[in-house]
Amino acid sequence: MTTVTSTTASRTEGVGPLLRAWREQRRVSQLELALRADSSARHISFIETGRSRPSQEMVLRLAEHLDVPVRERNALLLAAGYAPHYPETPLNDPALEVVREGIERLISGFEPYPALVVDAVYDVAAANRGVMALLDGVPESLLTPPLNAVRLTLHPRGLAPRIRNLREWRGHLLEQMRRQIALLRSEPLRELYEEVAAFPLPDTADREEPAEPVAYFALPMVIEHEGRTLSFVSSISTFNTPMDVTVAELAVETLLPADPATARYLQSWLS
Repeated sequence: MTTVTSTTASRTEGVGPLLRAWREQRRVSQLELALRADSSARHISFIETGRSRPSQEMVLRLAEHLDVPVRERNALLLAAGYAPHYPETPLNDPALEVVREGIERLISGFEPYPALVVDAVYDVAAANRGVMALLDGVPESLLTPPLNAVRLTLHPRGLAPRIRNLREWRGHLLEQMRRQIALLRSEPLRELYEEVAAFPLPDTADREEPAEPVAYFALPMVIEHEGRTLSFVSSISTFNTPMDVTVAELAVETLLPADPATARYLQSWLS
């Protein structure tokens, strides 16, 4: 069984204002959008003002050229009076067995480097042994499913006390969430942001600087683990051209060693 989600706002606001909001957010003129979608600026204007009702094909075409997220494309269709086009299949559904097996093989292949898969609100869908090793010592109360990657990272009883550059890393995560909220207009994501942004900084946040200056090629997460200081940079990948809301919102995050010492230590896990 597949399901889709919708909002009352998308039904009542109408597709025109929603499309205009996406166009303005993308900083695309009506003429530019018309050229991309093989239409006319006049027609785009009529759609945005409600003088013309776009076809289902036109809604999907405009959404594609505006790079609208898959979930929001369904909202546009609902606002235009059409049924959603993209299903939202639970990840444990047999139909997504190939996807589940694929991501499990992918993150296992990254070992000993930590890798995990999260959904649109950072709930962990899968994690490899590298991630679980970093979580060693975190209270069981925080490890009750569904695990949430941001909550585990920033909670004062989670990884936060171990992160030596917590102020920087926390600022990076919160800014990332703010950008996603502006793009996705997700209430669950906003609620998570408000929760984690209110977490008090642990006392260890005042001792953030590494013992020796290191030149990194990207902002690292510098974390204490079993008496060692490990440094990771984060890389995030998503599925190309997804046709399902669930798959579209999955992201694979890998933590790559940011210095030779971390790489050597992680490799020692395999020996």
